[in-house]
Amino acid sequence: MAITEAYAGSASISTTEYSLPNNSTTLANITDDGIYQVFLDLAALTVTEEYLLQVYEKVQSSGTKRVVFSATFLGAQAQPVWVSPSLILLHGWDVTMTKVSGTDCTIEWSIRKVA
Repeated sequence: MAITEAYAGSASISTTEYSLPNNSTTLANITDDGIYQVFLDLAALTVTEEYLLQVYEKVQSSGTKRVVFSATFLGAQAQPVWVSPSLILLHGWDVTMTKVSGTDCTIEWSIRKVA
């Protein structure tokens, strides 16, 4: 079983939902099947920031993409590196971040594919 870094990058995240795998504010509809984990470096967050990470997936390939996992990050993080649980994604997925409040921060990410 190979482990790969499927997507990686960094960007200044603002109030417009930002697709991490697409590295853009244009949302993605990725159909590359696999087990994925998201790694974030949240060291730039201060006490005033709040960010939202959302993972979207379709239940069936003909279905509508909906949120299947979300996490909120509020303020400076005691442990700046955050790792999501493993998620089985295949029908049309995306991972997004949005600033809820505070200043825009540059966030580094890596989306790793287990299988």
